[in-house]
Amino acid sequence: MSVTPLRGMPLFAPGMSVAAEILAAIAGAGDTPGDGDVVVVAQKIVSKTEGRLVRLADVAPGEAALQMAAQTGREGPAVQAILDESAEILRATPAAIIARHRTGHVLANAGIDASNVEGGDSGTVLLWPVDPDASARAIRAEIGRLAGVRPAVLIADSMGRAWRVGTVGTAIGCAGLTVLEDRRGRAQDLFGRTLQATVIAVADSLCAAATIVMGEGAEGTPAALIRGAERWVTEADGPGAASGLRPAAEDMFR
Repeated sequence: MSVTPLRGMPLFAPGMSVAAEILAAIAGAGDTPGDGDVVVVAQKIVSKTEGRLVRLADVAPGEAALQMAAQTGREGPAVQAILDESAEILRATPAAIIARHRTGHVLANAGIDASNVEGGDSGTVLLWPVDPDASARAIRAEIGRLAGVRPAVLIADSMGRAWRVGTVGTAIGCAGLTVLEDRRGRAQDLFGRTLQATVIAVADSLCAAATIVMGEGAEGTPAALIRGAERWVTEADGPGAASGLRPAAEDMFR
């Protein structure tokens, strides 16, 4: 399997086409896309093209936000933005506010970030796409219209993990890819024992690999092309990355 960064992409702004710029980057590398490819796209460029920028100066904090701001040492408007994007707050500390995002994903600060955002130093932040799975489907459909092929599309963001230090690229949007490969009762180990608990997080694993080559700082490489993962690419868009979320009723850490 190969994971290739797509270089030479522009700074994105509202209304720009992620699909068109992906195809231009592939063409610029002297290549053409295929139906068995997987395109991984950084969440930030999707959010930017969808106009998900917010000026904190325009956010009026409510009483709950002000109380949490005092508790965590944060600014009230920043906390209000987190609350607006969250279905539930799980922990609130000076280090991070752990939220269940309205899409169901659990992560720090509801995914709100100012890094690699123009105006980030002066209070402009970026929210997640309204519906990351729908965004992935739209990018896949536009690639199909422009190029006549339908590679799988993943939208990745970096998230922390319980009990581990550091972040890993994680799928928040998915179209055309098997999100989970359930091997329970279907495969055996080296000694012939049937697997009982193995469910492979395919979409997250590919996002993690892509994030390594894309980088998360000033690299300016917000997309990557994966080849050799054809076995997981599907004709149908599928249920999306949300299908990989553990139901809240099964959350053992609540």
